[in-house]
Amino acid sequence: MSGFVSFVSSGPGDPELLTVKAVKRLERAEAILFDDLSSGPILSHANPEADLVGVGKRAGRPSPKQDHVSKLLVEYAQSGAQVVRLKSGDSGVFGRLEEEITALRAAGIPFEIVPGITAASAAAAAAGIPLTRRMTARRLQFITGHDVTGDLPDDLNMAALADPEATTVVYMGKRTFAALATLLMDNGLPAETPALLALGVSTPEQHLMHHTIGDLPRLLPKMDTNAPVLILYGPLAKAE
Repeated sequence: MSGFVSFVSSGPGDPELLTVKAVKRLERAEAILFDDLSSGPILSHANPEADLVGVGKRAGRPSPKQDHVSKLLVEYAQSGAQVVRLKSGDSGVFGRLEEEITALRAAGIPFEIVPGITAASAAAAAAGIPLTRRMTARRLQFITGHDVTGDLPDDLNMAALADPEATTVVYMGKRTFAALATLLMDNGLPAETPALLALGVSTPEQHLMHHTIGDLPRLLPKMDTNAPVLILYGPLAKAE
């Protein structure tokens, strides 16, 4: 007997940013496999009888291997359970969603994807800015700050990332942004380009700081925080 898997996007951390569909799936779930950033108050909506299994990955900490997470999903579903795979932000944005979908398809297990609010949208909202603007910020791009080795990816499209008329959002870039900033400036992006540094977006630890891409390489190494770090740069990131 096969169950069903719902990939539920939990948003950036504030439980009030959950969608109605996300809450309904949590309330009926028999098993919930959750990321670290999807725990805490988000799980207050969980079925009290559901199995809760932490499978989150955090940089610098022991974490379950992806194969193990996929195997757990398959095993719970094959037992006939209604399973929620609870992912932070939007599950389709840097969430390794495809690998888990591949495992379910190989096992013949049905699934759905419940979209959510990604950290970039929440950070812009908290800062009171849009992500796009007619004429001067007509393109929006999201990138990850590290590859599978933890280093800055070596195949970045620098012409696109150094576009002064785009809004660029760097996820998971605290450790590698200094190297990225050097590349950006080497490729013509002015050092005074506005940058928004967002920590712990939509959580009690939220902190927003306006800087420039030239400032951040000096400031980031001094920051002692375990909160998720997001960097947004471009014409809209300046303080009003």
